Amino acid sequence: MRDTSPRPLPSPHRFPGLRRRGFLAATGAVSLGALALTGCGGTGTGPTDDAGEGGSPKKGGRLRAAFAGGGAGETLDPHMANLFVDVARAKALFDKLADYGADLSARPRLAERWEPNRTLDRWRVTLRRAVFHDGRPVTAKDVLYSYRRIADPKRAFRAKASLEPVDLDASRATGERSLEFVLKRPTAEFPNVLAAFGAYIVPEGATGFDRKPVGSGPFRFRSFTPGRSAVFARHDAYWEGAPHLDEIEFVVANEESARVNALLGGQIEYAHELNPATARAHEGGDRIGIVRLRGSAMQAFCMKTDRPPFDDERVRRAFFLIADREELVDGALSGAGEVGNDLFGKGYEYYADGLPQRAPDLDEARALLKQAGAENLKVTLDTSAVAAGFTEAASIFRDQAAKAGVTVEVRMGSKDSYWSDVLDRGTLCCYRSGAMPIEAHISQRLLTDSTTNATRWRHEDFDALYRQAQSTRDRTGRAAVYERMQRRLYAEGGFLIWGFADWIIGTARTVKGVETEAPANTLDWARFDTVWLA
Repeated sequence: MRDTSPRPLPSPHRFPGLRRRGFLAATGAVSLGALALTGCGGTGTGPTDDAGEGGSPKKGGRLRAAFAGGGAGETLDPHMANLFVDVARAKALFDKLADYGADLSARPRLAERWEPNRTLDRWRVTLRRAVFHDGRPVTAKDVLYSYRRIADPKRAFRAKASLEPVDLDASRATGERSLEFVLKRPTAEFPNVLAAFGAYIVPEGATGFDRKPVGSGPFRFRSFTPGRSAVFARHDAYWEGAPHLDEIEFVVANEESARVNALLGGQIEYAHELNPATARAHEGGDRIGIVRLRGSAMQAFCMKTDRPPFDDERVRRAFFLIADREELVDGALSGAGEVGNDLFGKGYEYYADGLPQRAPDLDEARALLKQAGAENLKVTLDTSAVAAGFTEAASIFRDQAAKAGVTVEVRMGSKDSYWSDVLDRGTLCCYRSGAMPIEAHISQRLLTDSTTNATRWRHEDFDALYRQAQSTRDRTGRAAVYERMQRRLYAEGGFLIWGFADWIIGTARTVKGVETEAPANTLDWARFDTVWLA
C-alpha cells in the first residue's frame, strides 16, 4: 500500500529555490492541453466556515498559492495562457467580456449586456464602467484591439479558434462603451465567444506584458520572476469591488508532494491540483482543508469512427456495454469522481440527462461483436502517464474487455507528444477534457471540419443540426436540437465517456471564501478576489 503519511517539509537545500518568496520551478509543466481551457462572483465558502467574528470577510494579508509551472519560459501575456498557473495569474490581472458559470453558461463580466439581431449574425455589446490599473477606462477600442491581437494569423494565441465566427474587419465600435460584432454566420451561442478561454481584454496598443502588465482585473502587478513567483496587489477600483486580500502571491512547485508539504508547513495557504490519495489522507482532519470541484474533467476512451474496427457502429455499441464505469471511477480515479454516460458535460447547460445510465452487459456486447464479425477482436489501446488515471484506466478496461472475448493490448505513449499523436494515429486511446460548454465541445470536436476531431466523427446531417441549433433564437428550441445531437452520440458516437473526475485543491484552515461548486476552468475556479484570510 502506498504511504500517504505527511512527509517532512523540504529544506532549501533539498528543494532549491524554496525561500520566503516561493519555489524555484523544476523542469516540466502541467498544461491545460486536454483539459481545455475556460459569472457572477463566488459566494461559496472554504472547507470551514468559522471565518473570524460572525463569519464576516476580513481585509488584508497576503495569500500564497502554489501551482505547477512552466519554468523560465513563463509569461504574463494573458493571450498566451496555456498552463493552469498562467490562467490563474491572467484572471487576477485581467478580465474578459464574459466568463463561464458553474453550469458552463456564459455570464456577463466586462460586458454589461449583449443583444443579437433577428438573424443572430450581428450582436450589440455594451460594456460596463470599468477602469484599467492605470486609471484609463475600458473602452470598445480596447476590446477590438484585444480581439484583433488574438486573431493575428502570425501568432498562436489560445482563443484564436473561438473568435473564428467573428468578422473582426467588419466589427466596429459604436460608442466608447458599445460595439457591434458582425459574424460570418448565425451564432446563437455568441456569448461563449466572449467567454472563450484566453479572450482577455488588454489596453489598446499594450505590449511588454512581462515587464509591467496593465489589466482591469481585481489585482495589479507588483513583481514577476518566471518559474518562481508573481506578486500582485489589490486593485481598489475594481468594478466588482476591491478584493479582501492586500496581495496574492503565485509560487511554483511542480511536484504535488512539494505543494502538500509546503501547505502543511505553513509556507503557502493554497495548493492547486492534489491527488485523491492526498485528499483521503487529510479530508476531515484539522491540518488542512480539502475542496473538491466536482465534474471538472471528463474521462473517456476515444474510438476512431473512420477506421476498423470502430467504423462499425455495432463494435462501438459493444464497447459501450463492456465498460464497467463504477469500477473505472473507483480504480482509475480512486473514487474521486462520478460515472459518465457517454455524453460530455454532465451537469452543464443543455446536458441530456434523461437518457438511461449505461451499465455493463457482456452478453449483449458479445452478440453485437458477433453480428459485426468481430468475435475474436484484438485492438490496441494507446495511453500515457500524461494525465492522472490514464494508465490505470487502460489496465482496468483491458481486463473488462477480456471478459467479453476482446483482447486489448495497451501501448504506452510519450508524455511529450501524446496529445498530438492520438489525434491522428491508432484506433482507441485514453482521453480527457476539462470543462467547456457543450456547444464548444461539439463545435471543436464533433463537426466534419473540427480541428480536434479525435473520434473522426464526420456526418453532414450532424453538422446540419449544429447549424440549426446556432440559428435557433429560442433557447427551448435550441435545447431540443442539442438533445437530438446528444441522443445520436449516445447511440453511436465515438466517445466512451466513463467518468468525470474531481479537481482537488488544498487550503490552509485560515483561508475562507473558496468557491466549492464551480468546476475547473470556470469563473470561480482559482479566483482570489473573493477569498480572505481569517
